[in-house]
Amino acid sequence: MDYQHTVHWSVDNVGDKAFQSAVDEAGAMLRDGKLIAFPTETVYGLGADARSDAAVEAVFQAKGRPADNPLIVHIADEQDALLAAAAVTETAEKLMQAFWPGALTIILPHNGTLSTKVTAGLPTVGIRLPDHPAARAVIRASGCPVAAPSANRSGRPSPTRAVHVAEDLDGRIAGVLDGGPTGVGLESTVIDCTVEPPLILRPGGVTQKEIENVIGAVGVDPALAGDSQPKSPGMKYRHYAPEAPLTLLDGSAAFMREQISASRERGERVGVILTKDLAGESGAEREYVLPDGDPETVARELYHALRTFKQTEVDQIFMQVITGEDLGFAVMNRLVKAAGGRVLTENRML
Repeated sequence: MDYQHTVHWSVDNVGDKAFQSAVDEAGAMLRDGKLIAFPTETVYGLGADARSDAAVEAVFQAKGRPADNPLIVHIADEQDALLAAAAVTETAEKLMQAFWPGALTIILPHNGTLSTKVTAGLPTVGIRLPDHPAARAVIRASGCPVAAPSANRSGRPSPTRAVHVAEDLDGRIAGVLDGGPTGVGLESTVIDCTVEPPLILRPGGVTQKEIENVIGAVGVDPALAGDSQPKSPGMKYRHYAPEAPLTLLDGSAAFMREQISASRERGERVGVILTKDLAGESGAEREYVLPDGDPETVARELYHALRTFKQTEVDQIFMQVITGEDLGFAVMNRLVKAAGGRVLTENRML
């Protein structure tokens, strides 16, 4: 569905009259089967009534998303999990108490009330209670469980600001709730609680270590980018790609400068994402400077950084790999997908 005008509401001031008016209007649109983008603590989501085939189909059309890629269902309160799940296991209950509201999606058997387009025909559904007042308010106002993938065109970097949503979806959706930049910057961790031990299907804002501190040992799916039918979004198709090709560099600052120099000698316009200690020394035409290189900062800035490099301005983007476990693992998961697997490693042999 195309819209002549996509409504934009500001919801920065939580609880004031403008906030409540925007939430009520957006909630009514969701009830009517329209699509609304809203902020969460991870990325902006594109919401639709999870029970409506027509509304969910409109999400796939707006995003250009493959139909075999399931959607996460977002709820406003913990008890609303049973609007989508057949039952909540003891393990899932522990995770909900520890991390909800928050950046954790829990996969459970669904109760049969959702559109099959949400679950991609699977017997399970991913459910999340977001940690953002505007998200929970609009879901509550809608009166329905809300299926909400990231609010971007499929394959593009996920949106962490309302302007990113507008770049991809203006004229394709009914409205956008603008709550400013998101806090985490990466999508939620997805954990499958239908198997024993539970299995992490997508790394994200809640780390494996944090989860294991609550429920004990969990597995990590070795086929995060496999070809089997996915239970979780972000497992099958290329994601997060900027307009210009991204190449990851595993090596020293000198190695980075060598690769940038070689690229420029080939006549390519080069952009680079780097930390402030290397700013101005890369030799690239354009630099996006991260205030710090720690995983938390990179996660928060990553998608915005990738979107700043336009194909009309650069032919190649370089970025050094992010090391470390926990959130660093999640960041690298997104970066490798964004780069289409292109990683150059410095030869460190003496």
